[in-house]
Amino acid sequence: MENRPTQTAVGPMVIVAIDQGEEHPLIHDELAHRILPAGMRTLVALTRPRPVRRWMAGAMEKKAPGMWASFLCRKRYIDDKLLEAVEAGIDATVILGAGLDTRAYRLPALAKTPVYEVDLPDNIKRKRTLLHKLYGKVPDGVTLVPVDFETQDLGSALVAQGYDNGAKTFFVWEAVTQYLTEDGVRKTFDFLATAHPGSGLVFTHLRKDFLDGTAFYGAEALHQQYKVKRRLWHFGLNPEHIAAFLAEYGWRDVEQPSPQEFTTRYVQPAGRNLPVSEVERSVYAEKI
Repeated sequence: MENRPTQTAVGPMVIVAIDQGEEHPLIHDELAHRILPAGMRTLVALTRPRPVRRWMAGAMEKKAPGMWASFLCRKRYIDDKLLEAVEAGIDATVILGAGLDTRAYRLPALAKTPVYEVDLPDNIKRKRTLLHKLYGKVPDGVTLVPVDFETQDLGSALVAQGYDNGAKTFFVWEAVTQYLTEDGVRKTFDFLATAHPGSGLVFTHLRKDFLDGTAFYGAEALHQQYKVKRRLWHFGLNPEHIAAFLAEYGWRDVEQPSPQEFTTRYVQPAGRNLPVSEVERSVYAEKI
């Protein structure tokens, strides 16, 4: 099977790194360009002139309307919910499908609790190499956990690396579910069903009606490339089904910010004029 997340983990971080050149980036991430492979750092450097950045964003808009801002807003939203959880008091953070995520290294508040970054073995190997180049080691407080969500037991892998299953935890599951089969998603939720009450979760998903081809939301080219041609996307949910799905595993649907809400919260205050896609949605849930 094609190593899907390994091949797609770089793109969103390239967008974050490019957006740092704006006067008011939608998310502040001074590590984004540093965590990227060398070739991608060169690409980001080429976008320092404003016209080049605009050209890059415009090219993506033609292919995937609203996804540029969607990537940035979802990251900002996850940061906000995670920092709220740290302030309220959590015992651990688990980032599922961490890829090149930088939260464990750029958010000082996370130094208060252990962070577990979970991903495919190839992704973890790459992340470890990049971290050693940046810091000389994997920073204290961060544990890298190699897991295949489709075939391995997530809970056992985490516990083997020191995770306390009784810990009140904030889980981040960003831009992963669409690459898994329904069995893989449910296997992960079987583990999440064992989470301590009061734990939090933010996960993202593609709309099922988009994957089914019944509503394209202007992103026919994206559907054709990732669903039809490359067959990378498999799983989706529609917003109206989220609450019932989560309830099966003992979680409560708290918030599903719409594209307009992301625009109001993040895009407009930054003085930016960017559409936000309906194709990908974010969900914040709490363990009952």
